[in-house]
Order: sequence, then structure tokens, then C-alpha cells
Amino acid sequence: MRRLLLIILFFVFWLIPAGVSAEESYTFDLAETEKKPYHFGAYIEFKPILYGLDRDSAFYKLRYFNNPRGPALLEANGRIQLEGSLEKNIFRLYAKTNTDLKASYAGESENSTFYELYASAKPLIHLKLDVGKKTMKWGKGYAWNPAAFVDRPKDPDDPEQAMEGYTLATADYIRSFDGPLKTFSFTPVLFPVYDHINDDFGNINNLNLAGRFYFLFYDTDIDLMFMVGGSRPDRCGADFSRNITTNFEVHGEYAYFRNNQKSVLDQNGVPQQVESDAHSFLIGIRYLTAFDLTAIIEYYHNGTGFSSDEMNNYYAYIARGYDAYQSTGNPTLLGNALQLAESGYGRPNAMGNYLYVRLSQKEPFDILYFTPALTGMMNTDDQSFSLTPELLYTGITNWEFRIRTGILVGARYSDFGEKQNDYRIELRVGYYF
Repeated sequence: MRRLLLIILFFVFWLIPAGVSAEESYTFDLAETEKKPYHFGAYIEFKPILYGLDRDSAFYKLRYFNNPRGPALLEANGRIQLEGSLEKNIFRLYAKTNTDLKASYAGESENSTFYELYASAKPLIHLKLDVGKKTMKWGKGYAWNPAAFVDRPKDPDDPEQAMEGYTLATADYIRSFDGPLKTFSFTPVLFPVYDHINDDFGNINNLNLAGRFYFLFYDTDIDLMFMVGGSRPDRCGADFSRNITTNFEVHGEYAYFRNNQKSVLDQNGVPQQVESDAHSFLIGIRYLTAFDLTAIIEYYHNGTGFSSDEMNNYYAYIARGYDAYQSTGNPTLLGNALQLAESGYGRPNAMGNYLYVRLSQKEPFDILYFTPALTGMMNTDDQSFSLTPELLYTGITNWEFRIRTGILVGARYSDFGEKQNDYRIELRVGYYF
């Protein structure tokens, strides 16, 4: 852990003089305004986190049953992202790598992967082709995207974080018109799932087909999406976004899942495979006041999620498994609970209904480059919630300093009340170039 911290701190303090001097001097070069055939950029981040553990919670017992921790846990994280592109005539190559570094009580770890790596060609003015690993970014929601069928799910606690894409082949056909329909586009997607190709997506040995139809109709953005194939149940959906005024936007998403499957525990702790059609939707607004306060409010119904009774059965199952381990040393029930967590019970926002509110104020009291924000997320089924105040400062060129505190509140057997943490304090220092 000490070695990893020294490496990260070396990068941080080595780059500080460059950032400060960039802010103090300014030069103009006409060549810099010309479009270059290549681009390179990078992001380096240092992020220590202090977790306040809830040692009575279900997910604490599930994760640390055989390795108990104290009331607090310190973790050091680092991230290095590199991106670059090269263009030649109608062709373009784009790559984005991500390396995550972590040092904690469990030791040090490093994980590197390509977030995106794809080639593009634009043989016609209305047509573009992409092949490779890519993030599609479907959906209009800020914290959730139920209709993003070919993307990984967002982390609602940090929805603007870059995500890893999937390997696919896609095209964009775009046309513009006069009249109420201003723009139309169609995006077909071939989505393979085989050994070592998107094998974490679903059932392997399937070539799935997805698509999106986009319409700009009477100043309203509308998308219609679908995905069929054998890797996941067939699904379709739609989204929209419209600016009611220049500072007031409304958006929404809907997704239908045919024959959706999930593993559910009954009151006796017996897992059952339940199959039914499911409907998920999101409705939200974004509003900017005259004094630069941005408010984002979203309500999300997760039709594929678990009910309060289903989650209570799961929490009770963990409690029985933990008691059995304490008295006999037999971890069988907790091992089963871990498998169920990976199949759905342990994912963020695993239940049915959530409310999300984010308020951010740009440069209050005329403090330049300073943006405080407050984010709240509530499970409306059991009234448990989280609050995340944060402070962001970007006053040094290419640098970003952010401190966040996450506070989780909820009774026993509630969504946020059974998370492994009571609170989280996070410092994020990032440098772009």
C-alpha cells in the first residue's frame, strides 16, 4: 500500500508545477487552431476513501464474516485513463484505456483494460460505420438508463464516470429534413456474445441484434430501441427529451423486458426462478435557475428489481447463514448468499422504486471555480436514503479537486440500512492533459 501511494503521489506532485504555470501564462499559436489528424489525452486520479463500516448490516456480515474489520476502513485508489484518435480520409481509429489501482487491507491490485477501441469509416455523408469495443450511451436519464440495452449500467452514485464498452459492430444512418421532422437516424447494432467476447453480458454463443431509431420531431428528441437474441430476454423501449424553456428540460425512458428471469428467495430461504414480463421507466427534469443552481430530479421504477418482501427474505437468509457460521463454522449458507448477490441482490438499487435529487450551485458568493453540490437518493418503498454533499474546485488549469461524503440512513432490513457502510469520505484529485 505504501508503494502504491508513493507512485500516485509522485505523479500528483510532479504535475502540479505544470498545472500552476499553465494558469499563470498564456500564449497564442495559430497552428493550435488547425484541426490535427491525431489527438492524445490522459486523466490521472488519486482517490483515497475512508469507509465507516456498519458491522450489524447484512452486507457487512456477508463480505467480512470470516475476516472481521474495525469500525473504519481506509482504501487508496488510483486511476489512469489514456485516450487517443487518428484520422485519415474517411477512416478514424479511437482508443481509450483504463487502469485502476487499489491498496487496502486485502493487499494491492491493478486492473487494466480497454474501455473503448474501435475503427470508424464514413463512406457517405449520411453513413458512418464502427467496429470494435465502444460505449453507445443510449438513454436520456442522468442517474439511470433502463433503455440502454447495449451499455453497462451506470453507477447512480457517480453517473458521469466513464464506463467500459462492449465489442460490437454498428452503423449510423442520418438524414435531415425540412418540416416538423428535422432529423432521423437509424443505428443497427450486431452484438456477439461468445467465449472471450462480451461473455459477461449473458448466455454465450449468440449473435444478438439491437437497434435505435432517432427522431428530432417538433424540437423533441425521441428514441425507439430494441434488442433481440438469446443472450438476454428480448426487450424494447423508448426515451424522450424536450426543452420546455431554455433552462427547463423534461426527459423520460421506458423499457419492456419479455420473459425476464430472476432468482428469488421464498420465506424458507429456498431459491426459485421467477419468469415474467417486466416494465421499467424513468421520468425526470433538469432546471437551471437565474442564479446558476442546477436541479436534477428523477423517479425510477425498476420492474426487474426485488420487492420489499423479497429483499427481507434475503436479509433474513444472510442472518441465518451468519449465525450458523458463528456457531458451527459452516459457511455454506453465506456462500449461497454470495452467489445470489452476484445474480442480482447485490447490485446497486436492486429494489423497485427510487427518487434521485441533485442540486449543484456554480460559484456561490462569487467564489470562482467552486461548485458545491448535494445529492440525495431515496428508496421510496422503505424510505431509506443516502445523502452525498460534495465540494468541487477547478481553479488550477487541468486540475480537479473534489471531496465527497456519503451518508446512508435506514432501518434494519431496509435498502440503504443494510449496506456495508454507514458513511464514506472520499477525496478525488484529478489531472487532465
